[in-house]
Amino acid sequence: MFAPIMRKSLLSLLSLCISVSVFSQETLIPVPVSQQQKSGVFTLPKTIVIEAQQTPGNTLQDLKSHLSLPTGYSVTTTSSNSNATIRLILNTNADAQLGAEGYTLDVSPKAIQIRANQPAGLFYGVQTLLQLLPKDIESKVPVKNTAWTIPCQTITDYPRFSWRGLMLDVSRHFFTKQEVKGFIDEMVKYKFNLLHMHLTDDEGWRVEIKSLPRLTQVGAWAAPRQGTYGTFPAPAPEEPRTYGGFFTQDDIREIVQYAKDRFVNILPEVDVPGHSLAAIVAYPELSCTPGVDKYKVRSGERIMDWHKGGFDALIDNTLCPANEKIYPFLDKVFTELAQLFPFGYIHIGGDECAKNFWEESDAVKALMKKENLKNMEEVQSYFEKRVEKIVESKGKKVIGWDEILEGGLAPNSAVMSWRGIAGGIQAAKMGHQVVMSPTTFFYLDYMQGDAAVEPPVYASLRLNKTYSFEPVPDSVDPKLIIGGQANLWTEQVYNTRHMQYMIWPRSMAVAECLWSPKEKKDWNSFTKRVEANFDRLDVEEVKYARSMFDAIITPKKDYAGNRSIVVELDTEIKGLDIYYSWDNSNPDNFYPKYTGALNVPKDASWLKVITYRDGKPIGKQINIAVSELQSRAGITPQD
Repeated sequence: MFAPIMRKSLLSLLSLCISVSVFSQETLIPVPVSQQQKSGVFTLPKTIVIEAQQTPGNTLQDLKSHLSLPTGYSVTTTSSNSNATIRLILNTNADAQLGAEGYTLDVSPKAIQIRANQPAGLFYGVQTLLQLLPKDIESKVPVKNTAWTIPCQTITDYPRFSWRGLMLDVSRHFFTKQEVKGFIDEMVKYKFNLLHMHLTDDEGWRVEIKSLPRLTQVGAWAAPRQGTYGTFPAPAPEEPRTYGGFFTQDDIREIVQYAKDRFVNILPEVDVPGHSLAAIVAYPELSCTPGVDKYKVRSGERIMDWHKGGFDALIDNTLCPANEKIYPFLDKVFTELAQLFPFGYIHIGGDECAKNFWEESDAVKALMKKENLKNMEEVQSYFEKRVEKIVESKGKKVIGWDEILEGGLAPNSAVMSWRGIAGGIQAAKMGHQVVMSPTTFFYLDYMQGDAAVEPPVYASLRLNKTYSFEPVPDSVDPKLIIGGQANLWTEQVYNTRHMQYMIWPRSMAVAECLWSPKEKKDWNSFTKRVEANFDRLDVEEVKYARSMFDAIITPKKDYAGNRSIVVELDTEIKGLDIYYSWDNSNPDNFYPKYTGALNVPKDASWLKVITYRDGKPIGKQINIAVSELQSRAGITPQD
């Protein structure tokens, strides 16, 4: 009578072991250098003892809170206990393979051991350990009926690149100190180690400079707006300017320490000489253009003319290179920034500097004659070289967007290549260090799926395109590519929930591009691990995009007929079924299933598509007017 019970128990145990093994192999992002499964399973005991001798920063506290809150178990720490549940050990003899951020993690049936050369390695080992545990480890309240188990294994891991960055634009829309801390909390789980804060732009100056108080008294505030940024009417002269904010110097110190405790450096950016309207509003004498004091901090109105040949400013939003007042001003700014931010670099921007007002300036013309400058690019280069000397006088190095290459690069500057990778290649061939940050792969403000269901921005950048990026071009010395960075510009990002939606899961792809060995990347494996991490983000109540499940709709001209098109449908991940309708009704899995290119019925006005997996809807329903399909295919009304 006991045999069926024993057989059932054995089957249950086998099922658990299999599910735990699969779980551990399909959760880790970024994928480690080496992961070897062993027999056996580790189960968290109800009394957890952590041995840790030297753990500066937040490593120990982070581990304790993660283990105690969801499990309800007792967690204590000790400096020495051979029977500890989890041991965090710094190597007495450094393992050269691991470097400063690598670690080894060994899970046996009785204990877990993490070893590293430096505290940062222990911290990253803990992040991996937490990903190996069930998703409920991310809960802030006790969770019942969860098996707190990990399959036994050994992991050896270390990063491919030293610069693994995310940029948060806090100028276009302001994010508070607590929101920035939350951003840091999420990025470190995927082993990012640098936060680039875009602190100044036309829309606001976000950091207190005590010697220049008007930068935040005036420059941090705009008229409140909601909707499509860049299309708003200019504020009325007396319209209240109540939207904005800034970080006090105490706020910055607190953020910097919070990041340091999690082994994150913060790169501050003051974007000059373009994108400087907020500074000019505060101190009009910095401009080349008389009467600029009538201008206000941008509230989302149109201030640039973007045309086929480039761009011009409608309002002079540039600092004047020929104005000697500029350089003492910047000296004050960089003096205070250098004291607030311990990281070795300061970002000086340099991008999208409109030069049409410079061309009209008598002072700039005189500067060109005096310094033998041939064109406006050399004028900007003159400015950048003087700024580099100011920054270096504060004990810092300069990094800027790839426009700083134009007209001649300052001798010690590093380049952040955003307009594709060409600028990075050029800078590396000149012997400069490069951070790869191309729009085509790493711009997180781009739409993640079809414009019909995404907040409209300039272009779409799908998860698989981001994941495909290789940071090191074949033609350059790989030692000069120090890493990469993804950027979230926030013109269209008004709040934290939307900020999270734009970052995840594409930042997971960025993390794997920058941490994991090139040969370990595998798209099919990655998408499975992304899905497992969606479950973890659900527990945390962090928003993310599920666009990888949506249909990809590609209309093309059908040259067999006038104004006719064919429509191809696809998905980023395989194993999904696509269903569609032309009759204005909402399709489900009883509708026609896509099997090949579709001809548009003569009288149809809408295409509606939805994806299913295993008989259940998984992607968003996308509705696109036939007129929009024609437009996307390049068919104009006169065709």
